[in-house]
Amino acid sequence: MLRDEVNKALEVLKSGGIILYPTDTIWGIGCDATNAEAVDKIYKLKGRDAGKSMIILLDSDNKLQSYVSQIPDVAYDLIEYAERPLTIIYSGAKNLAENAIHQDGSIGIRIVKHEFCQQLIQRFRKPIISTSANVSMLPSPANFMQISQEIIDGVDYVVDLEQDDLTQKRSSIIMKLEADGRFAFIRK
Repeated sequence: MLRDEVNKALEVLKSGGIILYPTDTIWGIGCDATNAEAVDKIYKLKGRDAGKSMIILLDSDNKLQSYVSQIPDVAYDLIEYAERPLTIIYSGAKNLAENAIHQDGSIGIRIVKHEFCQQLIQRFRKPIISTSANVSMLPSPANFMQISQEIIDGVDYVVDLEQDDLTQKRSSIIMKLEADGRFAFIRK
């Protein structure tokens, strides 16, 4: 089942489509983070201001250097020891779709520890977008049952895993980390 869902989602990502999928936090809408047209589809579906960047997911911290110019050493410790899923905003984003990057050149990256996401990203060999599965300005759904029909109908594929899990999930912690190691919490 997991392998089949990874394969189906992989085909959609490769074709420039968008998926609705479970993560280590709340359900996300995702696409190829290097494909500007796919990223634009997500902005349109969510009705989100294109000036707001989105989070990307990677399966391993050893891939950070492919998408961030300078990674403070402390980032690796933060990722390793975080008790909850942690998104770190780094300056100097690179090798991503321009519309996935914030206007100031930063990008939020989470190293995901969710089996489906890890397998999908490993097989895809690229980062994927992860933005909450809601229309902008509406509450983020804590589980699949809270996702609006508008979002479900607006994606190219809905991953058939964990849909009956009613656990109330939380968004990740978000921290902005400067190249010199200074940091600030954006969301706890």
